Amino acid sequence: MADYDVFNGDADGICALLQLRNSEPRSAQLITGVKRDISLLKRVDAGSGDRITVLDISMDKNTSELVKLLDKGASVFYVDHHFPGDIPDSEFLDSVINEAPDTCTSILVNKHLKGQFVQWAIVGAFGDNLNKSARALADSISLEETEVSLLENLGIYINYNGYGSDLEDLHFRPDDLFNKLRPYANPMDFIRDGNEHFSQLENGYQADMAAAEQSKPEASTDNSAVYILPNEKWARRVSGVFSNDLANRHPDRAHAVLTEKANGNYLVSVRAPLSNKTGAVDLCRQFATGGGRAAAAGINDLPSDQLGAFIRQLETQYT
Repeated sequence: MADYDVFNGDADGICALLQLRNSEPRSAQLITGVKRDISLLKRVDAGSGDRITVLDISMDKNTSELVKLLDKGASVFYVDHHFPGDIPDSEFLDSVINEAPDTCTSILVNKHLKGQFVQWAIVGAFGDNLNKSARALADSISLEETEVSLLENLGIYINYNGYGSDLEDLHFRPDDLFNKLRPYANPMDFIRDGNEHFSQLENGYQADMAAAEQSKPEASTDNSAVYILPNEKWARRVSGVFSNDLANRHPDRAHAVLTEKANGNYLVSVRAPLSNKTGAVDLCRQFATGGGRAAAAGINDLPSDQLGAFIRQLETQYT
């Protein structure tokens, strides 16, 4: 019997797995990648009796591979908050799927584990920019504000680390970062260790955000704003957290952060207004490589000749 842990390389995926492996330790093969690398089940070579845990990647984007693994007799535990498509009917599949805009995979795992490692769920929720949900969890265990702020920062930094066009853009490979965090049942202990890894993430985040703050919107109205960042490592790393920051600063406006790619096209991060967390995935799925969820979505490769159409559709979506 072999075990496989398949997870998104962002804060939500990592923090969901940290909860599960603190609760039920396993020596599993880790399968992950940059945040946008979600077609991960094709990398799993499993069969009858093997156990696969899948966290925070769209079932809709992995359906054919999932069905193949289930047909081989592999057991799959699947937790996610993205659009799932048609969920396979199999005795070997145990799925927890919830598309509600105020939840994420870390929160779903926290409910599954009845709050065993709720601090990691708080980190994951903050990383997914679900600040109200994260604070509600923090209130439920009466955390001090200083601790809440530190957990928020850690979630932002872990999430920031997952963005890039490939693993070379990142400060840490997501599987390496998971292994650095794994010894800590409580994320506060990781932070309080005066950890050099925490400092590296914090320094990188602050430097990249300072560069992003110099950018001006390509288009801006009361309803939406579009920013275009250059084809640079720092821009690819910061695109998601910069999108979240813009959403938090302007909660009634939708935002799109586009990063130029080497092929002349754009990598796109979209955030729905915090006051109306709907429509982002509907917008992005109008384009060939788009996907995500209601509140936050993206397009992996927006052709340059569709830039104008995208800007118009973003404004129309939120008018």
